Amino acid sequence: MNKELRRLSVVILAMFLALFGATSWIQVVQVDALAENPANTRALYDAYQVQRGAIIADGAAIAYSVPSDDIYSFQRVYTDAAMWAPVTGYINPLLNSRTGLESAMNQELSGTSGSQFLQRLDQIITGQKPQGSNVATSLLPRAQQAAWDALQGYEGAVIAIEPSTGRILAMVTTPSFDTNLLAAHSSSEVNEAFDVLDLDPLRPLSNRAIAGTLNPPGSTFKLVVASAALSSGRYTPESTFANPAQWQLPGSSDFINNSGGGTCGPGETVTLADALRLSCNIPMAQLAVELGDNAIREEAEKYGFNSSFTMPLESTASTYPRALEDAPTALTGFGQGDVRATPLQMAMVSAGIANDGVVMNPRMVDRVIGPDLSVQQTFDDTEFATALSEEDAATMTQMMVANVQNGVASGARIDGVEVAGKTGTAENGATAPYTLWFTGFAPADDPQVAVAVVLENGAGRGQQGGSNLLAAPIGKAVMEAVLER
Repeated sequence: MNKELRRLSVVILAMFLALFGATSWIQVVQVDALAENPANTRALYDAYQVQRGAIIADGAAIAYSVPSDDIYSFQRVYTDAAMWAPVTGYINPLLNSRTGLESAMNQELSGTSGSQFLQRLDQIITGQKPQGSNVATSLLPRAQQAAWDALQGYEGAVIAIEPSTGRILAMVTTPSFDTNLLAAHSSSEVNEAFDVLDLDPLRPLSNRAIAGTLNPPGSTFKLVVASAALSSGRYTPESTFANPAQWQLPGSSDFINNSGGGTCGPGETVTLADALRLSCNIPMAQLAVELGDNAIREEAEKYGFNSSFTMPLESTASTYPRALEDAPTALTGFGQGDVRATPLQMAMVSAGIANDGVVMNPRMVDRVIGPDLSVQQTFDDTEFATALSEEDAATMTQMMVANVQNGVASGARIDGVEVAGKTGTAENGATAPYTLWFTGFAPADDPQVAVAVVLENGAGRGQQGGSNLLAAPIGKAVMEAVLER
């Protein structure tokens, strides 16, 4: 072979290797990113031709595709659409829009995930029509239904978690919307429906359970403060605090009161256990100042504050601020000031206490199942952090049980089941409606479910609504559904 021919061969070989490398990079390394790129119109057109996988809850399809009589081949259908909206979300390939699990698990549902390469290859070889995989969620329909029914007429949300795994059992937000309206194949109809929902002051498009405009957690945050106190080793349930009917914030001219306006029970002092059971603000504010904002924030962050979670839905981070003076630190002692939380976060607090102090990462997908019913992917339970010791978690549980049995969370009692819980009534200004909360778990001695409930806008009662009368019974209903009571 002469020199010129050899040189040409080397050039051709180099070009071939470069082409092979670029093709391999695109088809293997970049496949997921390219499939998710909104500018990829081919993926958009392909979505019309693929029978998208179903989203499943406890064996039942809550989102699935059926053949359509138009050019788009398949129409997405949602069962009990408004109830499942915060879970499924919706997809509309025509407008290239998707939310919820339809967005977070899009590649698996459409069959375009890199892990489904062999599935696509088999479909091509055997001549099968392209088909996406099914996504099996952790959601429990009876718990979802109980939460949905209990929330009717309110602006609020409920989330339920399995404490030992972090699996989400229910996620409901109200008011909600019919996802079928936004999955239609008429762009004019979809845009009109979206505009109405988007302009609605009640924010039906907002998933209040994990995102949206966050609320002060009120007295439910006392669980975090009490947890920080026990973890410090300096306090026990019998630790005492001064018991005035009014207390001046340190370094401030402002005074705070307990919710009833008087002292926290009789006597010149009150124990930590009684302060939590009776949900008194003054002793918890005193405790917060003694602990300091750094200790409280560090404990809050062990439960998940200041972190966002991927379930695979993305949550908005609940917040505990930094560098607080004593007066605002005192306010955080009872969940006021600049503390903000999602129901997900407050459910994680209860779940962490229920799970011997170990906080699990929340998740809502169990498996990805192929069209041939093979399990293509599973999702493991993972720990987020240890918030407190097993001994301190047991102490917290005892105090939360007292809160339900003979305290201010009696509305969560379940016959024959020991329930641990905490209510909260958060202020939003001098005249603005309260935000009502409940969080807890059951059974206290063998926790199967942790729940959080938020009712915004005072549950329609301004500043007259009570969390024990309105929020706690909703939590009770959801726990009963999980436990099949």
